Amino acid sequence: MGRCLVTGAAGFLGFHLCQQLLSEGHVVVGLDNFMSGSHINRDDLLKNKAFSFFERDVLDCARGTAGFQELVEAGPRFDEIYHLACPASPPVYQRDPLNTLAVCYEGTRNFLDLAQATGARILIASTSEIYGDPIEHPQSEAYRGNVNTMGPRACYDEGKRVSETLGYLYASKGVVVRTVRIFNTYGPRMSPGDGRVVTNFVMQAIRGEALTIYGDGSQTRSFCFFSDTIDGLIAVARSDCADPINIGSQEEFTVGELADMVIDVCGRPLSKVYAAIPEDDPVRRRPDTSRALEKLGWQPRVGIREGLQKMYHYMAATSGTYEKRGVTP
Repeated sequence: MGRCLVTGAAGFLGFHLCQQLLSEGHVVVGLDNFMSGSHINRDDLLKNKAFSFFERDVLDCARGTAGFQELVEAGPRFDEIYHLACPASPPVYQRDPLNTLAVCYEGTRNFLDLAQATGARILIASTSEIYGDPIEHPQSEAYRGNVNTMGPRACYDEGKRVSETLGYLYASKGVVVRTVRIFNTYGPRMSPGDGRVVTNFVMQAIRGEALTIYGDGSQTRSFCFFSDTIDGLIAVARSDCADPINIGSQEEFTVGELADMVIDVCGRPLSKVYAAIPEDDPVRRRPDTSRALEKLGWQPRVGIREGLQKMYHYMAATSGTYEKRGVTP
């Protein structure tokens, strides 16, 4: 089996990715600075002797630094690097937008340098946000997007776009780079306070509160359960396709319909309240995943109702644990 490095290992997707890689028999090195990751996730991963961890900011891992050399020695050769490190929650990444932009550019460059130095192939986790508020629907990988470069989401949207450009440039120098554009992913171990719509609805339902809908609820989304997303990430990382690949669900529904599904899952009557829609919030969002099907044979298997049930029951059972320990999962 191989050696894998995962940045953002204590985050929601990072944790599940590490678990999957460990289950395949790989030795996994995780890295996280806990800006949005969880100590609980780290501690649970450390129960596996094949997992080791560096508490480190990706900005402190530039070529020529002690942090970079320490990771080189931790290999000393990585087979795969999964670069996930970057807050994906709007309230979190907007808290320090300059840092978010730096993480996307400098952090990505640092780990492209590490891939070059260790001979690893690297997966760059990009996002559906690179399409902005799309005019094309559904969004194919050929679509270049409709992004506001001067809005509150720009630090993340443009940051991820430049991370893709970095990957393209390093690939031209011989580094094996794969790029995945992740559409909305949800599931167990999301932070209860991360501010994304599925988490907001589920936590409000658990507390018996009214569900807050931003705007009139007519904007559409598609959500992919974490296990399908993880399968997609690994498939993209190990593929022969150098072009970006969308990973997400084809199930599209309005935010209002999502609220009704969460109310149905929780099994008790709850009301809905409405608030002003955030600036640059996309009107429609759904991926064209024909490339993933053609190149990888990948398509999601978990439907939205099944996924919401699993997430709701997990969050209902564990949310108190996180609150008592004073951390976010």
